[in-house]
Amino acid sequence: MAGMLFFFIFAGKPGSFYIKHMQPEKNHPVNFENTETAFRDQSNASLRQSYQLFNVMNNRTLVQTCKQLVGLALAIHFPVNGILRKTIYRHFVGGVSITDCSNAIARLAKRNVLSILDYAQEGEESDAAFDATCNEIIRTIEFAHDNPRVPFSVFKITGIARFDLLAKVSEESSLTSEEEAEYRRVETRINAIFRRGYELDVPVMIDAEETWIQPVLDNLVLRMMAQYNGKKAIVQNTYQMYRHDSIARIMQHHRKALEGGFRFGLKIVRGAYMEKERARAAEKGYSSPIQPDKQSTDRDFNDIIRYFMDNLDSIDFMVATHNETSSLLLASLIDAYNVPRNHPGIYFSQLYGMSDHITYNLAEQGYNVAKYVPYGEVKTMMPYLFRRAEENSSVKGQSSRELKMIKTEIERRKKTGISFISLPKHSKS
Repeated sequence: MAGMLFFFIFAGKPGSFYIKHMQPEKNHPVNFENTETAFRDQSNASLRQSYQLFNVMNNRTLVQTCKQLVGLALAIHFPVNGILRKTIYRHFVGGVSITDCSNAIARLAKRNVLSILDYAQEGEESDAAFDATCNEIIRTIEFAHDNPRVPFSVFKITGIARFDLLAKVSEESSLTSEEEAEYRRVETRINAIFRRGYELDVPVMIDAEETWIQPVLDNLVLRMMAQYNGKKAIVQNTYQMYRHDSIARIMQHHRKALEGGFRFGLKIVRGAYMEKERARAAEKGYSSPIQPDKQSTDRDFNDIIRYFMDNLDSIDFMVATHNETSSLLLASLIDAYNVPRNHPGIYFSQLYGMSDHITYNLAEQGYNVAKYVPYGEVKTMMPYLFRRAEENSSVKGQSSRELKMIKTEIERRKKTGISFISLPKHSKS
C-alpha cells in the first residue's frame, strides 16, 4: 500500500474607495476553456502524468498520508529523491538552481509567458543560513536584470529571519540585547535585497506571511518603499485578501505612498494560511482575521482590482490568482479602461504547474502574465510542494477544475485524431 501511495503522489481616491461595479464581459476574447492553447506544450505522456498527479491531490486523506510517508522517508534517508524529481517536483518546480531553471524560463517565454524565480528556502534558524538565502535572493535579482524574460524577483522574510523573532517584534515585545542585534541583521538583509533591486531597476516582491508576523513586515516594506520607490515601484508588498482587513490596509498603505510621494507596488493573493489562522485564533481566544466565507474573499478580491484600475496613475500591481472570474474581470477592465494589455504596471500571475488554461490563454491575447517558478533542492522544496497539494485538496474545486481541463484536452486530442491518450484506470471517465 505504501508503495502505491508513493507512486501516485509523486506520479478613485484612497479615502473614498469608489468602485465601478463592472462585470466581466461574457464575449471577451480570452477563453479559459481553450485547452488546445493551455496544453500545447505538453506531450501525451506529460498530460497523462499531470492527470494522475491532480487526481491524487483531489483526495485530502491521500495527500496527508503521503505527506507523512515522504517525511518519514526523507528522515531515514530512504532513496526517494529520484522518484520525487521525476514526478511532483518536476511538475511544480523549475529546477535545483537558477541556471537549472533556464529550460523552464525559455519554454514559458516561447508562449509569451514571463517567469519569476522563487528561491523556496525555508525552515532555517541560523544567521549563516539566512545570509546564504539573502545572497541567493540577490543573485535572482541580478539574473532578472540580465534576462528580459524575468521581470521580478521575490522572497519570503521567513527565509532570512527567524519566525519567533518577527512575532516578538510584531507584538512590540521587549527584546533582549541579543535579539535587538539579531533584528538589526534582519534589517540589513532586507535593505541589501531592495537596494540591489533599486540599483538594477528590478522590482522585488516580498510575500505575505501569517497575521501575527505581518505587522513587522508591513512596516519594513513601507520604509523600503519610501527609500527606493520613485516613479517605479521597486519594492512591492503582498496582501492576502482572505483577511477581512486587507482592503483597509491596502488603502491605508496607498495613502501613505501618496503622502510620501512614492509609488505604491503590490501583489494580491487570496491567501495561504487560512486553516492555520483560524486554529490559532480559536486557541488564543481572539477574533479570526479571516473572512467568514469564500464569497466575502472573492468580493474583496474583485473590488480591490477595480480600485487598482481607478488608481493606476499611482499603483503598480500584480493579480496572482487561479480564479477564472477574477482573471477575466481584470482582463475586461484593462480593455474597458482603454489601457494597453501589456501595460508595465499590470501583471497576472499563476504558479508554475497550475492553471495553465488561465496563463496561456491570457498570454495568447497579449496580457502580461508571469509564472512563479520556485527552485531549490528536492528536500528543501518538500514543504512548498505539500502546501501546493494541501491547497489543491482543501480549496473546493481547484484540483477538480485542473482534472476537468486535462481530461477535456485528452478527449479533444482523441476526437481530432491528433493522438490517443487513454485515461488512467483509476479515473472516472
